[in-house]
Amino acid sequence: MNHRPRLFSRRTALASLAGAALTGTAALPAAAAQRHGRTVRFATFNASLNRGTQGALVTDLSTPGNTQAQNVAETIQRVNPDVLLINEFDYDEHGTAVGLFLRNYLAVGHNGSRPIHFPYHFTGPVNTGVTSGVDLDGKNGAVTTPGSDAYGQDAFGYGWFPGQYGMVVLSKYPLDTRAARSFQHFLWKDMPDNVMPPGYYSDQARAIFRLSSKSHWDVPVRIGHETVHFLVSHPTPPTFDGPEDRNGRRNHDEIRLWADYTGGRRRSAYLYDDKGVRGGLRPGARFVIAGDLNADPLDGDSYDHAVRQLLDHPAVRLPATPPASAGGVEAARLQGGANASQIGNPAYDTGDFNDSAPGNLRVDHILPSKGLTPGANGVFWPTSDDPLYRLVGDGTTVVTSDHRMVWQEVRVG
Repeated sequence: MNHRPRLFSRRTALASLAGAALTGTAALPAAAAQRHGRTVRFATFNASLNRGTQGALVTDLSTPGNTQAQNVAETIQRVNPDVLLINEFDYDEHGTAVGLFLRNYLAVGHNGSRPIHFPYHFTGPVNTGVTSGVDLDGKNGAVTTPGSDAYGQDAFGYGWFPGQYGMVVLSKYPLDTRAARSFQHFLWKDMPDNVMPPGYYSDQARAIFRLSSKSHWDVPVRIGHETVHFLVSHPTPPTFDGPEDRNGRRNHDEIRLWADYTGGRRRSAYLYDDKGVRGGLRPGARFVIAGDLNADPLDGDSYDHAVRQLLDHPAVRLPATPPASAGGVEAARLQGGANASQIGNPAYDTGDFNDSAPGNLRVDHILPSKGLTPGANGVFWPTSDDPLYRLVGDGTTVVTSDHRMVWQEVRVG
């Protein structure tokens, strides 16, 4: 959730999606991926695999002994998803960190868990830590030297260096990387009826400000003869701002991008991707929206209940009940504080945050479309009497991440 240096910070190298290829594996024949039939487990996990300096994640993953990375890998192995988005995974343009994580951590069993193999992956540049060259926050002038909070405030997305808080998609099914779309460079001002804070940004800032704080990717997944579009992002948290609510408003419109993208030709006509292709998803296309959306439908600091733009979307087919855990209920009860006054069901919480404010929240989402049949789901949040509780902890110390993995099975075809 938080985009400030913390226990596990961040890192990434950058490249323009319009001018540089995404790192990923090319699509292969669909016949390679039928071992699970047509029931597919999608998951999202803000794994906090970010570091405070550029290159530090590659260093940490170069050997198999990093405790936090082991915990992340074991969590993934326990849930065993087929298609996974990892948020806060520092990006490097050669995909070195991804390869190391696959080889040194996921391909190795941990504490009795079984190794897991993802033959296909996709990653690309993000806006975090990319200098804008403009004074975006109205303080200190335009800070263009990486490595400080002031620099992060003036970057297109908050980060101390390019690529911090990146994303990666891992899959057991082929990914059509050639057909993938990114909206990293889409300008906030080009969204009709946007909620950019009036009068806050200078004309110069408004002219160049990108909407996505990291990026928005449409990654087509080939499942047999079917295609499911994996729509992934990581909107900025709606906090760390002032009465202008610039981050809350940006979070709202980052979420709105997917609502418009899946809302039909007329609604999505204004959108353009990083290759200049206009429009959104064709009507009737199947999709799964996933990510740390930093938005709870009932609690927290969201602007105008931002995530309801997706939860109430006519193209989305929600499961009978949201992904849930018993661990979330226990944590809210034991930790108290802001949790005691929240409206939402703590069983649906996915983040273990400061108990003074905002408390634990439901901010990580997996939302399938119509045309897909939702099945089993859950939040990986064991209770304190479970041996796997060591992978989540009591919230006092972040042993793996302050987020929990969320998964949703869907029936395709």
